[in-house]
Parts: sequence; structure tokens; C-alpha cells
Amino acid sequence: ANAEVVVVVHPSNPAGSMSADQVADVFLGKSTALAPVDLPESSAVRGEFYQKVTGKDAAQVKAVWTRLIFTGKATPPKEVGSSADVKKTVTNDPKAIGYIEKSAVDSSVKVVFTAP
Repeated sequence: ANAEVVVVVHPSNPAGSMSADQVADVFLGKSTALAPVDLPESSAVRGEFYQKVTGKDAAQVKAVWTRLIFTGKATPPKEVGSSADVKKTVTNDPKAIGYIEKSAVDSSVKVVFTAP
């Protein structure tokens, strides 16, 4: 189930591309420049995304967010049900950033990173 995972933003976002570190910072609460959108914990794409981009598994990512939320330092990513929902959220919010399977990309979003 190794789908290619890409990180997408609103087409008007000035970023042409982002590094894995920049993406990881957003999704691990170190950067608040963008609003991360997550797939459900049960999603294979979510597991693959975090493993490839942050080097952490689901439990480690959850631990990071539990600490951040507890200390009031960050708000966790908004969770949506599917890649279509990620695209819809990103399309409607210029500050949103999400990840989807490469095969789901269309003109409503802009790819700024492809997971290795």
C-alpha cells in the first residue's frame, strides 16, 4: 500500500515548494505559519506521511501533540475523513496545508512537497 504522498496547499499560497523539515515543523506544531489538516489515525496514508516526513510513527506523533496541547503551546491539526475532504479544506482555506495521495491531486490544490 505504498501510495505516493504529496503535501498540498491553496493555489494562492506563495510557497513554490517546502522541505521535509518545513513540512514536519508544521505537522508537529513547531511552526504556526500554516494550519495542518490530518487524515484519520486509521488512514494508511497518514501513517506513511508521518513516517516519511517526520521519521515518527503514529504513537510518537500523538505523544508530541499530547504534550503540546497539555502545555497550551499548539492546536492539533484539524482531522478530516478523506483525501477529498483534505482538498476541500485546503481549497477553502488559504492557510491550510494537508497531505493526500498523489493520484488525488487536481487543480484545486498546489503540491509543495512529495514524500520520498
